[in-house]
Amino acid sequence: MGPAISAEVVLAGQAAPATTGHHGDHHPLLDSEQLRRAKLHVKRAIKEKKIFTVQGPYPVIRRLLWARGWVERKLHRKLQKEEVGDGAKQWEAVLDLHSEAAHCGEQQPLGTTETLHARWPPQEEEEEQEQCIEDLDGNHDLMSHLVQDQVPYFIWTNHCSTINWQLLRQDQVVNHYTRVDAFATKDGLCRNLRNLPWFAQADPDSFFPRCYRLRDVDERQAFIEDFRLTAARSLLKMALQRPGDTLAGPAQQRPKSSKQLGEGPVSSLVEVALQICGQHLAILRHQDIDGDLTFPRMTGTNWDHFIQDYYRVVHEGAGLALSRAQTEQCRTLLQCLAEHLPQLGMEGDHNVWILKPGAKSRGRGIVCTDRLEEVLRLGGCCTAPLAQANRWVVQKYLERPLLIFGTKFDVRQWFLVTDWNPLTVWFYRESYLRFCSRPFSLRCLEHSGHLCNVSIQKQFRAAQSQRHPQLPPDLIWSCHQFQSYLAQAGQAGAWHEVMVPGMKAAVVGALRSTQHLVGSRKSSFELYGADFLFGEDCQPWLLEINTSPTMAPSSAVTSRLCARVQRDTLRVVIDRKNDPACSTGAFELIYKEAAVPTPLSMGLKLMVEGRSLRKRQPAQHQSQAKLPTAVPTILLPPVHSSRSGRAIHGPQPGPTQEKTALLGRYRAIAVVTPPQPNTRNQVRHGSNSTTST
Repeated sequence: MGPAISAEVVLAGQAAPATTGHHGDHHPLLDSEQLRRAKLHVKRAIKEKKIFTVQGPYPVIRRLLWARGWVERKLHRKLQKEEVGDGAKQWEAVLDLHSEAAHCGEQQPLGTTETLHARWPPQEEEEEQEQCIEDLDGNHDLMSHLVQDQVPYFIWTNHCSTINWQLLRQDQVVNHYTRVDAFATKDGLCRNLRNLPWFAQADPDSFFPRCYRLRDVDERQAFIEDFRLTAARSLLKMALQRPGDTLAGPAQQRPKSSKQLGEGPVSSLVEVALQICGQHLAILRHQDIDGDLTFPRMTGTNWDHFIQDYYRVVHEGAGLALSRAQTEQCRTLLQCLAEHLPQLGMEGDHNVWILKPGAKSRGRGIVCTDRLEEVLRLGGCCTAPLAQANRWVVQKYLERPLLIFGTKFDVRQWFLVTDWNPLTVWFYRESYLRFCSRPFSLRCLEHSGHLCNVSIQKQFRAAQSQRHPQLPPDLIWSCHQFQSYLAQAGQAGAWHEVMVPGMKAAVVGALRSTQHLVGSRKSSFELYGADFLFGEDCQPWLLEINTSPTMAPSSAVTSRLCARVQRDTLRVVIDRKNDPACSTGAFELIYKEAAVPTPLSMGLKLMVEGRSLRKRQPAQHQSQAKLPTAVPTILLPPVHSSRSGRAIHGPQPGPTQEKTALLGRYRAIAVVTPPQPNTRNQVRHGSNSTTST
């Protein structure tokens, strides 16, 4: 299909009128030679299927595709829902950008790409703005006008919901998959990572902080029990970290320099914590299966008293009174629990949890807290209906993170999925760090010291009084700067030996656990951004996975790296199709499994085709007729009714034969099962004999 050249653009042999660019920029007049070259370029692009569409703030993608000879079909033309039809106009429905207005009963046309981006913001932490792309000679605007009726073969959008997947052609490449909320939302990742042991020999607790969905009754109760057990372990850790609270002799005289708990049962708080942790260890060792536990179970009232006393120790600084024997018991019990609890080392002693909306981004609605009742209140589990707690998740906070200059940071790591069957994952070898703006402290749980998201920290950048002087002004480091810091700290091999392998394993594990849930499409791909924290032992902990990761140049580091990852993404998804040996930049293929056959119950075309009955051919052509060979066919002769007064050959017809006689034609009857001998009825006509059932 050739390019559609409109006479409204320019008349042959005349100068073209001034054109308006994608952002309203007026360009110089076009001469006939420039128009001729534009037509030839468009014709070649259509023949080679090099028409693309970009929706969102991705100027780098546009420039890179232009350099490859692609022509953009821009979205500045107003789209109407009623324009959907056959042929090239189906693309108006593929990018179903008018769905929101149509759903509300409106028929207003949409505007430019900036308006579309405002309606469908990317599911990411950064708010990006469309950047103007230089097109001084107006060639790209002209060629875009010439391909307005063409179907784009490469589609890059900032959100999956802008695409009507049912109308996509197989040769259209899209930068999204469907149903990725199974791992790209906090709620989905929390729910599905628990199934990882069914797909791989891996433990999600080794790289994903334990998480609970508050909307589920069982999970909410499991979180309450987890909070109580973590409080008991935190109390044992705190007892070991306070040598002044340990009694020197059997007299058990309490130190006078610190606040003490009251007399009575409350004074034996450490003993209660030892019993709770000992009972939990017995359960982890499955000692509760064969016999009764040594310690009695805690009731609800006892738990309430224990938590309140625990708050007095942690938040009010109340002292602990324990003997040397209890100190040794605490140390031994914690060592035994560490063998069964891979997250014991990152818990710390403050029992801090982080409450997150299950499907929001950019750090919105996140709260850090160390009180059980506050989590239940914020999650809507106490006074509000259960429906209001929908999508809220609560996750164990990493209390012992790796710090740089006393400041918390996280890592944004990109990876690319080019196929889901077989699962094909590309890991990007470059990443960047995001710092908090204030020093890390569990005594103060404000966002400035605990949430590394750029959207959060840009609100606190003005206050530099508490920031470490060696931190960068934009709070961004590259992974190479981080490796230099590790080398100076005596951990030169930590990045390549511990951190990167751990991040790769976490990414592959998250994808394998949700592989059967994601909509697989051969002509799609998707770039993701995973956020990681590192513990004091440099082990990575996966926090979340984002779709449409931000490409905004918020700093010198991100400006350089974001442009590179977009360049290398096109190398993998476009250039490798023509040249499998081409360079993939910093992308490294880390996982590709064998293709799994599609089950017969999925994707099978269950359509039944029928055929109408054919009339019997005239007698002179019977010898030449070919009957179907699939099933036996029986021919019944015409039988005339006695009411017509005409002669009838053979016996008088019964009720069934009379109905057949009214047809006045031979009929072909397919016999599915052979008739039984006792049900045969011979109908003779002349010398021929037929059998009917």
